[in-house]
Amino acid sequence: MPTRKGSQRVKSKNTRPFAGVEGGILAVKLRQLMQCQTLQRIVLSTNDEESMEVARRMDPSGERVQVIVRPDHLCLDTTALTDLIAYVPEIVTESHIIWGHTTTPFIDAAEYDRGIALYYEKLAAGYDSLISVMPLQNFLLDAQANVFNYDAGANRWPRTQDLPVLYEVNHAMFITSREIYRKDSNRVGVKPFLYEQDKIKSFDIDWQDDFLIAEAIYDKLFKL
Repeated sequence: MPTRKGSQRVKSKNTRPFAGVEGGILAVKLRQLMQCQTLQRIVLSTNDEESMEVARRMDPSGERVQVIVRPDHLCLDTTALTDLIAYVPEIVTESHIIWGHTTTPFIDAAEYDRGIALYYEKLAAGYDSLISVMPLQNFLLDAQANVFNYDAGANRWPRTQDLPVLYEVNHAMFITSREIYRKDSNRVGVKPFLYEQDKIKSFDIDWQDDFLIAEAIYDKLFKL
């Protein structure tokens, strides 16, 4: 799980208080991961001292959460994601890797365990990876207002349920083998299984508005 300091769109996004939770969405995510039954090790890759402190408070012994200080050149706004992906097999030696984000606070331990079990099931069926996605059926236009995903002929406005299903990557989980990371510098393979999740589970905090909406959802549906 990567975090870094210097978030541009949401200041201190990972560690600022979230719906009254000290340690923020990082604390929420670490708690979820530490409750998983199928994870062998949790690796927090970060250059953010506040993230390190949250992890150490939650797991003082370091038995469940290993904090690995990420080089600053891999924590820049200009860092290519492919460079960060290529770095992962340097710090993770296990045969299979699940990549997740703090910004998906509604993916709980049970959901991770389901995704991991499904990944192994699908490996036996010929897939080489798993990506979590949200099904999308709506009217889409390109930048020139041209219809993108349906035939705007005689029936210009078909029912949304009759539109082709597209899939939005929701960033909740990417699972594949370390070998694919090492050989292809990718966190998915050439034949990924698309693991569908609903809109709430797929919620991803990217902007300040997202943070506020996520707090409201957490208060309403998840806060104990």
